[in-house]
Amino acid sequence: MELRHLQHFVAVAEDQHFTRAAERLLVSQSGLSASIRALEKELGTPLFVRTTRRVTLTEAGRALLGEAERVLAQVRSAHEAVAAVQGVLRGTLSLGTEQCIAGVPVAGLLAAFRRRHPDVEIRLRQAGSGELADEVAAGRLDLAFAYRIREDTDQLRSVPLAGEPMTVLCHPGHRLATGPAALTPHDLADEVFVDFHPDWGPRRVTDAAFARAGVRRTVSLEVNDVHGLLDLIDENLGVAVVPRHFRHKRASLTSLPLKDSPETAYETVALLPPAAAASPAARALMALLETGSG
Repeated sequence: MELRHLQHFVAVAEDQHFTRAAERLLVSQSGLSASIRALEKELGTPLFVRTTRRVTLTEAGRALLGEAERVLAQVRSAHEAVAAVQGVLRGTLSLGTEQCIAGVPVAGLLAAFRRRHPDVEIRLRQAGSGELADEVAAGRLDLAFAYRIREDTDQLRSVPLAGEPMTVLCHPGHRLATGPAALTPHDLADEVFVDFHPDWGPRRVTDAAFARAGVRRTVSLEVNDVHGLLDLIDENLGVAVVPRHFRHKRASLTSLPLKDSPETAYETVALLPPAAAASPAARALMALLETGSG
């Protein structure tokens, strides 16, 4: 099994199309098809279901994809480690992050990283914490800044960065704005909620807090961006439970602490592969963060 076969396989799996994958890889479509056929012959099973419009993974293809991505990530890390020993950090830094996480100035951190390591290409994507954890574990991301959602595994570890309590945001004309100085989930039982997708860290924290309190909560207004959430609250269309630093993003809104238990806190972590598998770029970024150079 050759590395190029795995590279070709992963590209076709990502694009679900031979022509697009060939164009991205700068190879001929016939050469790409031959590479996939050679891999299928070696493994003794089809990896794709081919149609006139797209290709999809077979069960065997899905099983291979995660392993192929991990192998390719390890190969990239090996190349980058050799370059680092030679005194030059090269390659790619693939970073994931949730929006507006606490304690990590992502833009400033990446700017400082680029100044120190101009030969490293930076790639950034935003997603929910669950998806980011899966991407790091699979080797598709070097690291991610997210909410702690699971215990460490052989493929994933969490480095604590910051923590903060949750707060209730509402319109200043809302009945809660003149109510108790701090609120419990029971105080919010009949409210209309604005919240993020269930994969986002703040949503996970809030869902868990209400479940512990035995309070049923319905999210009527679901968004995938912070500004959309703040706009809906600003129009008095609902309330939200969010990490405390959100209150500084819209001064016109009223912020009230949420009383629950010590578990009701948003903990920001860096999600990384095992220390031995971390890329030189990921280690360099974490070193910058730890020294406050961002």
